[in-house]
Amino acid sequence: MPLTWNEIKTRAAAFVHEWKDEGYEKGEAQTFWNQFLNVFGVSRRRVGSFEQGVKKLSGRQGFIDLLWPGVLLVEHKSRGEDLTAAEGQALDYFPGLSDEELPRYVLVSDFARFRLYDLEAEPGTADHTEFEIGDLLDHVSLFGFMAGYEKRTYGEQDPVNVKAAKQMAGLHDALEAAGYRGHDLEVMLVRLLFCLFADDTGIFSPRGAFQDFIETRTRPDGGDLGPMLGALFQTLDTPVDDRQRNLDETLAAFPYVNGSLFAGPLRTAAFDSQMRDRLLAACALDWGGISPAIFGSLFQGVMDPEERRELGAHYTSETNILKLIGPLFLDEMREELRKAGTNRAALARFHDRLSSFRLVDPACGCGNFLVVAYRELRRLEIETIRGLYARDLAKGLQVLNVADLIRVDVDQCFGIEIEEFPAQIAQTALWLVDHQMNLEVAAAFGEYFTRLPLTSRPHVLHGNALALDWAAAWGAEQPEAFDVILGNPPFVGGKYQSSEQKADLKAVLHGIQGAGLLDFVTGWFVKAARYMAAHPATRTAFVSTNSISQGEQVGVLWNDLMGTYGCRLHFAHRPFQWTNEASGKAAVHVVIEGFGPQAVSPKRLFDYENLRGEPSERVVTNINPYLVEAADVVVLRRSTPLGDVPLMGIGNKPIDGGHYLFTPEEREAFLEREPTAAPYFRQWLGAREYLNGVERWGLWLGDVPPVVLRSMPAVMERIELVRQTRLASKSAPTQRLAATPTRYHVENIPEAPFLVIPEVSSERRDYIPIGYLGPDVLASNKLRVLPDATPYQFGVLSSAMHMAWMRYTAGRMKSDYQYSITIVYNNFPWPEPSAKRRQQVAEAGQAVLDAREPFLSSGSTLADLYDPLAMPSALVAAHRALDAAVDRAYRKGAFTSEAQRVAFLFDRYEALANPLAV
Repeated sequence: MPLTWNEIKTRAAAFVHEWKDEGYEKGEAQTFWNQFLNVFGVSRRRVGSFEQGVKKLSGRQGFIDLLWPGVLLVEHKSRGEDLTAAEGQALDYFPGLSDEELPRYVLVSDFARFRLYDLEAEPGTADHTEFEIGDLLDHVSLFGFMAGYEKRTYGEQDPVNVKAAKQMAGLHDALEAAGYRGHDLEVMLVRLLFCLFADDTGIFSPRGAFQDFIETRTRPDGGDLGPMLGALFQTLDTPVDDRQRNLDETLAAFPYVNGSLFAGPLRTAAFDSQMRDRLLAACALDWGGISPAIFGSLFQGVMDPEERRELGAHYTSETNILKLIGPLFLDEMREELRKAGTNRAALARFHDRLSSFRLVDPACGCGNFLVVAYRELRRLEIETIRGLYARDLAKGLQVLNVADLIRVDVDQCFGIEIEEFPAQIAQTALWLVDHQMNLEVAAAFGEYFTRLPLTSRPHVLHGNALALDWAAAWGAEQPEAFDVILGNPPFVGGKYQSSEQKADLKAVLHGIQGAGLLDFVTGWFVKAARYMAAHPATRTAFVSTNSISQGEQVGVLWNDLMGTYGCRLHFAHRPFQWTNEASGKAAVHVVIEGFGPQAVSPKRLFDYENLRGEPSERVVTNINPYLVEAADVVVLRRSTPLGDVPLMGIGNKPIDGGHYLFTPEEREAFLEREPTAAPYFRQWLGAREYLNGVERWGLWLGDVPPVVLRSMPAVMERIELVRQTRLASKSAPTQRLAATPTRYHVENIPEAPFLVIPEVSSERRDYIPIGYLGPDVLASNKLRVLPDATPYQFGVLSSAMHMAWMRYTAGRMKSDYQYSITIVYNNFPWPEPSAKRRQQVAEAGQAVLDAREPFLSSGSTLADLYDPLAMPSALVAAHRALDAAVDRAYRKGAFTSEAQRVAFLFDRYEALANPLAV
């Protein structure tokens, strides 16, 4: 086991006593460094070498005084020489080192002085510390990484995690190519992961024991590595008293691990020399620096060829996990601990709460959320113990029997994962982070603390969370109630669900009207709500795609969660971009929703001005299902508008296989063959064509007499192609359309100018470009069509008020707005202005059209005009004047923010849609 800090300090004092007053020549440097590493319980022979040859930056041969690959490079000078020059010399060696050899720390010394560089120091902090040898005791904690006590802050792309995962990927591929596959391969990799971690963190002692075992007890050709690993795994699973007395002394030195990790035999793997070298290369990395929260996902990527291509680029970051667990329970616990201060009774009660806290992630994957949450509980416990013994610590007294004080354990963590390998990773990752926290305990109180053998284990089930009963799934291990349910359930839209997923979701959502609209993730929301109905103290928070807080899904889901189970939102992160830097992968926009049946006040709402930036927090009185500070109302499909306004429809939908649609070149070629067809072509505009000025043409034959049709052979060919396309469809309604091949499936051709709204519009725009088209234009089904629209109605629909309503109620296609007739338009709460206010809105709306006209006439498109970076100042001014006019149509006082507008609109919607409830 690692030395305690007290032991390290005792050794450091002896080292200083021996070396501080003597003058030594550089020739004695090796003795100096052997003894220095021994202060921290490290055998130099096991970790590094003296005088390693390497090509310097200049191309000349150099020799590193001491190299501990991946960890430390030492450059030593005679007493009094320049340490800055020594640093430069050390850095000159870097180009000649492999990625695995590059150290995190550089240490330069002249016997009398030490200067330690941390090459991964946090931005804004000093990158080095210098001190005299006589002050070593005051700086001994700087070298905690040598003894396995390093406390790290993990970056989103920490290279050590990526390097480690790539090493495991190479070993996995080699074993799989040799025919070692499936369950045995997965368990083998998980066990090796634990051994690699244990080798660098004091679980195995001395440090490097596992690497030494492979190097000294297996042949270079790798032929006996499989059987020797099997013997090691069996040893780790056997209590010391039950082992054979004549067991190989190297094996006998390993501890009893237990915890089921090494239970059960595996099929013996056949290794070769290259596989053995890969494993030794993995041993050379500093596994003490691995973040279980990040590495788990990377390790799973080892098994996934799609993830492999972007290894290290796709995982749930700790930052995003903390966004969920902070407001769910962690912030509240930190505040409770702060208020307890040094009050021993309050601290004891808080410690009881920590040790009884139970959390479950019912879609845990590799355990990222459980790992980070558990780590934070352990850190709270350390601070609690500090408070309980604050007086003793202030007097410089040691906290005794720390092992008896640590009560938070991995068996407080529960999880469900549908795939076996990630479930195994999750359990192992929790053991790894538990040991990392044990090292933090040792650093805090000076007493080494470990949990071997592993008497407690995480409760991670390999199973289908949607099919399991969360209140009984763990049998005898089932807690009376979970304190929190948390996680990041899978995002799968309806179109992409497998038949099994559809069946699972249907079973969960049975009885919910409109459930067919819901994404896969909502199954976890409903299961959690049902659990909380029986366990009302439990609270839940999930990450989800932003689709569940926008559009039709909101009404379907939250009508059930609020009406049936009494759930309300406690906190929410409005849409932001989930960490996913992998090239070629679409950005995922998500929300975080914390909810439960409890009455919570105040509530916390996190907004993102920049989807990739940091949130700003607002304390609010209520958060409705659209993640707005407004009343708890949901907008359901409505067949007619809420106000006295025209009915909106979709444009024309041919279902023609493209045979009635033409580019300008295609139309010209067609008319060369059939010039008499010219009168039956009309300009065709979908959302793309309307916004970007793209020219397309549609052939409209619905009103053409049969005798005329038969006089145009090329037209008749098109009609036949459409008929055949419809007959070939698998859809019965489409097949029936083959009987009338000259007609469109949906026909909407107003006889007068009409208003159009693009179905999909970029979320970058402040306003959806709405406008009028003439009756000679065919609007496609990608445009929403409003016939007989007045200038007043154009003005209201083009205003900031309507845009605010749309942004919160529309669905999304990726992050773009998807305008719905039945949700957005038909539920929009129109104002009831005076004739004067109505006229002002109409005039301001016409001013917007007038401001556009010169630019459209000179070649600009609507996409150009409404690009927020290119929007002309005249158009900006016209829209602002329109916004002010529409605001006054609703109320006298101005709106100062979109949040105000949306809250007002939801209140007005509730008054109009449910007048008896107001």
